[in-house]
Amino acid sequence: PDQVAILEYAKLDRPISVWMKIDTGMHRIGFLDAQIKAAYNALKQSQNVASPITIMTHLAAADDITNSMTAQQLVKFKQLNPDADAPISIANSAGIVAWPDSSSDWVRPGIMLYGVSPLADKIGRDLGLKPVMTLTAPLLSVRNLQQGDPVGYGSTWRCPKDMAVGVVAIGYGDGYPRHAQSGTPVLVGDIECQLVGSVSMDMISIDLRNNPEAKIGESVTLWGKGLPVEKVAASANTIAYELLCSGSRGRSLIVNYTLRT
Repeated sequence: PDQVAILEYAKLDRPISVWMKIDTGMHRIGFLDAQIKAAYNALKQSQNVASPITIMTHLAAADDITNSMTAQQLVKFKQLNPDADAPISIANSAGIVAWPDSSSDWVRPGIMLYGVSPLADKIGRDLGLKPVMTLTAPLLSVRNLQQGDPVGYGSTWRCPKDMAVGVVAIGYGDGYPRHAQSGTPVLVGDIECQLVGSVSMDMISIDLRNNPEAKIGESVTLWGKGLPVEKVAASANTIAYELLCSGSRGRSLIVNYTLRT
């Protein structure tokens, strides 16, 4: 309502396009049931608002196809829509993939633009999507450790046998998930290896038993081509969305993002 008031009193050179969000159950932002009619009428009457006004809502649980909330939101949207002739927008990535009734005049793909699945139990390739982001960092060190040697802060992981352990120049300060568990996959070349020990600010340690010939300077893939980010997110008890966004605080000198169309 405050934004409607601002539009009513603003002095603009020309009318602007407006999308009006109604709250169908997510309860984050959007007009509540009792506010919708008055707000829409005020926008329609405002000389500062161009026609048509797009009516939108956001789906709260579309990533879970067993959850009935999405169907309930679609029904409620029809009931609350103040103008049946107005253009509408409902579908996010999960809506586009799993809820065809949510696709309308406008759709709003998000995570699927990264080639990543919006559904909790799928990865991108299951849905015909291609990952566009690959996160890599160089292998900084290779050390031959002995059985029982601890690795990383807190000595939470110990070598089960004599083995090579590598150090990769990336950590939580670069956007790699701090809570990634030992066993989280990485690729050294095309060979899958595993994270061991705690993630440090700018380094992680990896088990090189699968690739004992790995060389210092070799590129290590943290996620992307050959290693779905969804798989990494599961090992870190988080979601792929967080990993894809977290790199914005990273240091570009040691983190390489490759974006492909």
